[in-house]
Amino acid sequence: MRNVLAQTLERLGEDIVAGRHAPGGTIPPEPVLCEAFGVSRTVVREAIKSLVAKGLVSTGPKVGTRVLPPSSWNWFDPAVVRWQTKVGLTRDFLRDLQELRRVLEPASMRMAAQRATAEDIAEVEDAYAGMRRAIEQGGDYVTQDLRFHLGLLRAGHNRMVEQMGKALGALLRVAFELSTSRADGPASSLPLHREVLDAVIGRDPDRAERASAILIDRAREDIEGVLASRGEMPSVAAPAADLSAEAAGLGVDPPPAAEGPRSGRRLGGS
Repeated sequence: MRNVLAQTLERLGEDIVAGRHAPGGTIPPEPVLCEAFGVSRTVVREAIKSLVAKGLVSTGPKVGTRVLPPSSWNWFDPAVVRWQTKVGLTRDFLRDLQELRRVLEPASMRMAAQRATAEDIAEVEDAYAGMRRAIEQGGDYVTQDLRFHLGLLRAGHNRMVEQMGKALGALLRVAFELSTSRADGPASSLPLHREVLDAVIGRDPDRAERASAILIDRAREDIEGVLASRGEMPSVAAPAADLSAEAAGLGVDPPPAAEGPRSGRRLGGS
């Protein structure tokens, strides 16, 4: 039942985020959904409960299940973010994401420069090394990029920021995927990441805050450049090609095909 429930929730969630069920309107009644999806009433009811918890719909006697406006949705829920990226990004979504990063991350880097432990630094250094390897040898950049940013958020040792960082993971991944649509994104942003990390290591809060703001502004410029070059808003639902040094503009041959396919995404420029 769990897989059937997950599939039903996924279909309903995507339909709502895609606008196939408009805000203010109602989704079809249970019998219609049961027939359309080939599932039981129990499955439909559990899926509706999940949508209520995520802020996408409300229920009430005699009014059915009503779709709520996007302003009511829980944008820190990874499922909501996933549905938005699958059906297509919007300029408002990307604007809100970049503004959130610009408010949160520089202040968090200031705290990290004041409070990071040796263990925190070691974790972020390892993530940075993984980013460099992905550029030089090919592979999954985004996982290491995400480790880098979330590791620095944790290094501030503010429990509320740390919890927000967990919720931000899916949102940050979207930004990283899109900004790296520019071929030189990872290679050109790597020194900016190093500047943030060095400032934290050097216990320089002002420098860390400033370097973080520059990194985020650069990502915003990359995203705007990508949007300006496309006729429609992109989706980042499909896995991107592997990151290789050649693709990053370093002029180095990618790893030989004999190594087998990689599962990573070509990401970065965060």
